[in-house]
Amino acid sequence: MPTKCLLIALLTSLFVAVSTALASAQAPEIRTGLSGRWVINDELSDNTDDQVEKAIEAGGGKGSRGFFNRQEDFYRGGPPEHELYDRISFDDVLSIEVNEPELRFTYDENFQRVFHSDGRRRRASATGFYSEGGTDFSSGLFEDNSLVVEGRPRDGGFTIEIYSLESDGNRLRIEMTIQPDSFREPIELVRYFDRAE
Repeated sequence: MPTKCLLIALLTSLFVAVSTALASAQAPEIRTGLSGRWVINDELSDNTDDQVEKAIEAGGGKGSRGFFNRQEDFYRGGPPEHELYDRISFDDVLSIEVNEPELRFTYDENFQRVFHSDGRRRRASATGFYSEGGTDFSSGLFEDNSLVVEGRPRDGGFTIEIYSLESDGNRLRIEMTIQPDSFREPIELVRYFDRAE
C-alpha cells in the first residue's frame, strides 16, 4: 500500500510539473510581451453595460436600460471624475509601452495613464485636475507573470486590474474590479484584446 501511495504522489508531482512547464511555455513573460497595440475582442469580452447593470441591481438599484434599449456603451459618460472608469471598461484600443519602471497606457482619443511598477504613484490622466483639485492616479506591480494595477480615480473610488497574456502572447486578458464611489457593489468585468501588430 505505501508503494502505491508513493507512486501516485510521484505521478501527481510529475503531472503538476509538466502542466506548469507547458503553461509557462504558452504564456510569454509579461514584462517583455505586454508592449504593443491591442484591439478589443468583443466575442470573448464581457459586455460592459451588462456588468454595470448587474452591479447596480446587486446594490439595490434599478438599471436604466430596458429590454428593447440595447444601445452600445449605454452607461458610458457622466462626470469628468469617472473618465478613468470609462476608458478602462469601454475603449476598444489600448497601446502599452513598458520602460520599467514606467508604464504608459494610451486609450482612445489619446487619453494616457502613466504609472510605475516600483511603488511610486503618479498622475494617471492627461487631463489632470478637475474643479475640486483631485487627480486620477495608478500604481502597478508585476506578480506571478501578471501585472496588477490599482487605480484611484478622481471620484474617490478604486479599480483593480489584472493583466495577463494568453495565446502565445497574442491575446491580452484584463480582469477588472471597478468600484466607483457612488456604487454599492463593484463592477466585475473581464475584457480580452488581440495584438494588432
